[in-house]
Amino acid sequence: MIDLTSAAGPLELVSKGGPLVWLLLGCLCVSGAIFLERLAYFHRASMNVGEFLAGLATLISRRNFAEALQECVATRVPAGRVIHSALLRHHVPREQLKVIVQEAGQLEVPRLERFLGLLNALAHIGPLIGLLGTLIGLLDSFTRLSGSNGLITPADVAHGVYQSLITAALGLVVAIPAWLGYAFLSARARSLMHDLERAGIEIVNLIEDSRSASNIVEFHQAALESSPSIAAPKARTRSLKA
Repeated sequence: MIDLTSAAGPLELVSKGGPLVWLLLGCLCVSGAIFLERLAYFHRASMNVGEFLAGLATLISRRNFAEALQECVATRVPAGRVIHSALLRHHVPREQLKVIVQEAGQLEVPRLERFLGLLNALAHIGPLIGLLGTLIGLLDSFTRLSGSNGLITPADVAHGVYQSLITAALGLVVAIPAWLGYAFLSARARSLMHDLERAGIEIVNLIEDSRSASNIVEFHQAALESSPSIAAPKARTRSLKA
């Protein structure tokens, strides 16, 4: 009979679980690699959008767009690239600026969702592979029963049952972490997409506010130059000199 106590080690499970165990282990490794890669990418892509825009607000109010562009390039994050696209075309009307930031944000979405579909697929396919292994193990047991003319030991039956249990359990081992990882990474991706939307909306408002302030200053200067109360002292000064 099969000594179940000796099958507790991972190598024993692999050797007695059948060929599908290797496929399930491959799925487990791929899902783990995807999770770690996406986790590292989201960590690099994160930034405090509020603090960054607060720092840019002073530069934009002074119309210092060159330095603001350099700050965006130095961030190397998706939100910084969205802000950079708006600052490059700060002279266009507001409606065109809104379209520009929307298009820039849409270009960043595929980078944020990269490999998430594959991770979701692995979470769904793991139990199916485990179910297939279960059926193969049970078929193996019944095949041994039908071909033995009634002379079969419990070890022959236990071999197929043991194989089916191993593949079923390993399928769940693949599916549960992959699904939890997919849910966590999807939430992180949605949070970064929200940062993209916020960055796009606020940078458009900052650019528009800088235009309004610039127009007010120009109008105020023009009003001072054309005011008669100011022109009169200038005339009196000339008469006194004469």
